[in-house]
Amino acid sequence: MPDPRHCPAWARNAVFYQIFPDRFAKSTQVHKPKHVEDWNSPPTPNGYKGGDLLGVAENLDWLVDLGVSAIYLNPIFSSTANHRYHTYDYMSIDPILGGDAAFKTLLKQAHKKGIRIILDGVFNHASRGFYQFNHTLENGNDSLFKDWFFFDEERLSKRKCLLAYPEELHQPPGYKAWWNLHALPKINLRQPEARRYILDSVRKWMEMGIDGWRLDVPMEIEDRSFWDEFRNTVLAIRRDAYLVGEIWDPAPEWVKDGKPFDAVMNYPLTKALLGFCGGENLDLTHFQNLHSYRDVKCIDSGEFSKTIHSLFDIYGPERLASQFNLLDSHDTPRFLTSVKDEEKILAQAFFFLCTFPGIPCIYYGDEIGMKGGHDPACRGGFVWEKKLQNRYLLKEYRQSIAFRKKHPVLINGDYLEFDLKDPKAYAFIRFDKKQAILILINASGADKELSLNLEAAKIPPKLVRAFGNQPIKVEAHGYNWKVAAI
Repeated sequence: MPDPRHCPAWARNAVFYQIFPDRFAKSTQVHKPKHVEDWNSPPTPNGYKGGDLLGVAENLDWLVDLGVSAIYLNPIFSSTANHRYHTYDYMSIDPILGGDAAFKTLLKQAHKKGIRIILDGVFNHASRGFYQFNHTLENGNDSLFKDWFFFDEERLSKRKCLLAYPEELHQPPGYKAWWNLHALPKINLRQPEARRYILDSVRKWMEMGIDGWRLDVPMEIEDRSFWDEFRNTVLAIRRDAYLVGEIWDPAPEWVKDGKPFDAVMNYPLTKALLGFCGGENLDLTHFQNLHSYRDVKCIDSGEFSKTIHSLFDIYGPERLASQFNLLDSHDTPRFLTSVKDEEKILAQAFFFLCTFPGIPCIYYGDEIGMKGGHDPACRGGFVWEKKLQNRYLLKEYRQSIAFRKKHPVLINGDYLEFDLKDPKAYAFIRFDKKQAILILINASGADKELSLNLEAAKIPPKLVRAFGNQPIKVEAHGYNWKVAAI
């Protein structure tokens, strides 16, 4: 049966760049409130650096030179949090980011340069400042919007305190909130007016010209019919929109036939690359307070291979080629910090992303060696001073992206791995009827010579002959990779 929804071609060919808007760049054209933090000071949980959307627009050439063709923006709707996951108005862009006008400028200029933009959709929860929620705080059981959320009925009817701003944060808030965080009241998307409001906001931004969505914690919205309606709303306006769900575990049911999403964030691959490429350099102290990373550990090539095979088994080649592959994000320690600042390991892992099936994404600043542990340390201001940038990593990132773009077989070709009988080395071949590229990863710090025999490989015989019938001997330097292409 034919696939009714293929991932958009532009997305499969894309290299994404994730931007945390408050921390990438700021423009002198956007007025800032008085108490903005120093750009270069360590990031804090609640402080603002003053980054904005015109700052992004003014630095699009940085992304073009890097080879980026798509941006994933962390939330930009009006909010009273620097990360903007506490939305108080889904219909407007945060004024500190420059408002709607700044976003329109960014969208226009990005598209002019061939860069697509997807937005972060946070629809499971809003904020205490969200008009309809605040209306209920003020009016209790008499509020016109009390059923937009999940309030404690007894507290509402008896006008008891809802504890939106409790003195002791461990007290229950009197309404459903994301992870019981009082600042994030959960929206009742079974309520018709609440659902209509959210979908109307989706229509607004789609009609403005965005290219897709990254959806925050979609599995926590119990009514799956919402996501079907969301998908239909988006695709009715842009058939080639790219939809990515933030789901940390393998989730084939969320991408089957492209419904409701094209992809999920491929954190299982992230963790495998930390364990294999990081190896003895892996600093596990950064993962102790990150629940989803507690299973990260040093692994050998055999364990790494098991993860790769499981991803193919779970998604199949077609869907795996659409997944959103990343090394880190605003929710994790930076990869470089996680591997004790070993720059060659980061370069190696990113090269793997550029050659493995799926869509690679760079977390802003990784390409210049930005460091940082778990939130908020991973959300520092972008380092624009050239003398402070890691020029080795910048060169390697540019070359890896250029290599991916030069060889379409890395995007659409078949995948076959080889057992090198070496716990710290992994090899695979990407091939189609015209071309084959053989890649070997040496995840140890030692130089070594490895041998690969292609004679029994399940690839077109003429490609085997082109490589040669004799075993291929490859010298691989520590924490590096080798490529053979025909």
